[in-house]
Amino acid sequence: MTTTEAAAAATGTEAPSGSEQTADHAGHQTHGYHKQKDEHLKRLRRIEGQIRGLQRMVEEDVYCIDILTQVSAGTKALQSFALQLLEEHLRHCVADAAVKGGDEIDAKVEEATKAIGRMLRT
Repeated sequence: MTTTEAAAAATGTEAPSGSEQTADHAGHQTHGYHKQKDEHLKRLRRIEGQIRGLQRMVEEDVYCIDILTQVSAGTKALQSFALQLLEEHLRHCVADAAVKGGDEIDAKVEEATKAIGRMLRT
């Protein structure tokens, strides 16, 4: 199961149709976020640390409102990450599909629209 399929299963949604990949000059597959991969991983590790901090807070019986404040911070961090990833998807994957034209652009726009809808529901 791919990461996309696992995320879709976890959220009860369908995995996006098509691939969010394009081939580079050597024929390797790249994603829209590939140039920022190290920064994204660093950011996700910070978010992971925030979530671990929430676990510690619960273990230590910290006051409810203090925990909720940290939940809000973690939620905002994930939303910010998702927005950055969406922007990169639009700039890379959707733009690439627009250049290719045909059905691919329609599929990518539909895919991005569904992703935005999922983000708005959270």
